[in-house]
Amino acid sequence: MPLRAKDRLIDSTIELIASNGVSGTGISELIERSDVSRRTIYVNFPGGKSELVTHAARSAGRSMTDLLSGLASDGPVETALAAFGSWWAETLRASSFTRGCPTMAATLGRLEAPDAAEAARDTFESWVEVLRSRLEVDGVDTTESRSLAVTIVATVEGAVLMSLAEQSVDPLDQAIRQLTRLVALTSRT
Repeated sequence: MPLRAKDRLIDSTIELIASNGVSGTGISELIERSDVSRRTIYVNFPGGKSELVTHAARSAGRSMTDLLSGLASDGPVETALAAFGSWWAETLRASSFTRGCPTMAATLGRLEAPDAAEAARDTFESWVEVLRSRLEVDGVDTTESRSLAVTIVATVEGAVLMSLAEQSVDPLDQAIRQLTRLVALTSRT
């Protein structure tokens, strides 16, 4: 079944902000990529680009939270980290190192789309919660689980950004290795 115009706009916005950032994503580019009219944007998103970017940030955030939740439910955090690192490495390579994290892009686009930045904040918090919960299942003390989850999210996001800058997955690979060691040291045995 073909995607509705609204869904095409959201998907196109996710892809464009992940590659170009919020300020580098223009209405004309969105129209062309999603194959809709300018009117369609304003019918579906009366607040214009800012509202569209906010919807895209929420949608991308839910997708990534679902991915992370699935990985975390399959086994210990170390296994989830390895799988998440592999997923990001493949995403970076497949885009020739042009596509980053749309949640990070939404955060950095606060001036143009403040509600999208708030959605990004909520998404980061949901990732932290997924990891915190799994870490506690894995034996990490409740006094340490949240700060370790924050460290994991911050480190992976930074590693993705560094991988884009270096055009290499080496920073991501190194970060995942070190995070895996940190989790092992923090877990109860």
